[in-house]
Amino acid sequence: MQLRGILLRGGSSSVKLAGKFRNVITLCLLVFMLSAGAFPAGQMTSTILIGNSRIDVVVEEGKLETSKEDLLKWVQWSAESVSTYYGHFPVLHLSLRIVPFDGKGVRGGRTFGKDGGFISIHVGSHSSFADLSTDWMLTHEMVHLSFPSVAETHHWIEEGIATYVEPIARVRAKHMDATEMWREVVRDLHQGLPREGDKGLDNTHTWGRTYWGGALFCFLADIELHRQTSNRKGMEDALRGILNAGGDITKEWPLEKALDVGDRATGVAVLRPLYDKMKDQPYDVDLPALWAQLGIVQEGEKVRFVNDAPLAKTRDAITYGTPSSSLGADAAQPAFSAFVGRTKGSSAGR
Repeated sequence: MQLRGILLRGGSSSVKLAGKFRNVITLCLLVFMLSAGAFPAGQMTSTILIGNSRIDVVVEEGKLETSKEDLLKWVQWSAESVSTYYGHFPVLHLSLRIVPFDGKGVRGGRTFGKDGGFISIHVGSHSSFADLSTDWMLTHEMVHLSFPSVAETHHWIEEGIATYVEPIARVRAKHMDATEMWREVVRDLHQGLPREGDKGLDNTHTWGRTYWGGALFCFLADIELHRQTSNRKGMEDALRGILNAGGDITKEWPLEKALDVGDRATGVAVLRPLYDKMKDQPYDVDLPALWAQLGIVQEGEKVRFVNDAPLAKTRDAITYGTPSSSLGADAAQPAFSAFVGRTKGSSAGR
């Protein structure tokens, strides 16, 4: 089973739990667990049902100051974000292993195709819900579930999709503010540009070209998809097409097959032609010119939107989704989620 790699993205997120629009997924929560409070030094298991998918959560032994409810809410928010973007959770069953460590925050995320989907991630023992609510790593790891395993030379597409989709998915689920998302994209995307001696995405395996070069590919494809379809289709339509054709992490596909499936799903040839331009040679991009066309102006540590910019409607469609993606999410995701939890050695929840 192919490991999707430990994420090493720099920077922190300042998240406002607000958003102007979203693909509404109403989740009714049934909670059956022990009393609220800090975790004891024992293993806890829980199950989260989201739509037709099941997430089995195992918290390894170790003290966590956050409550059980808040830890599971963090998992639910991440799953909700990914489900909003893709229209449903990527796999029918996910095993999620949470390992406490002495500290704060989230680190060490790894995703496998094992047993239908397996994620291991570390949570700091002193983490509060505020720390977890600003986390992006678990959403990133869950996005990995949605794409087939490809050859190691194409690792950039796996990390690039997860890096690009994660903040958009969180905005659409109202777990991140749109201006914060674009501030981070403007701040970080230049790291994916080719440098001297670059030999294309398939042959240049630096950190920047793997994570942000892959994200740059997705960003350019998203803009071109909106251009060719007059903002009716976007990257989510291509990625949903790949996933719905069976292309999740448990499958091994040639990259060309995945890109062709995505192009058929949107009805326009974008992914494969762009790959041919970027795979074995440097493909430079004038990012400042693109920000201006999209109507994104950087002002210190913030950005503001110019709504009469040439590609302002494309910016909004990338951020909040196209009409087809909104309908897909509403129709595909049942409005019910359940949490069932217990601590090892307890009879609760049985």
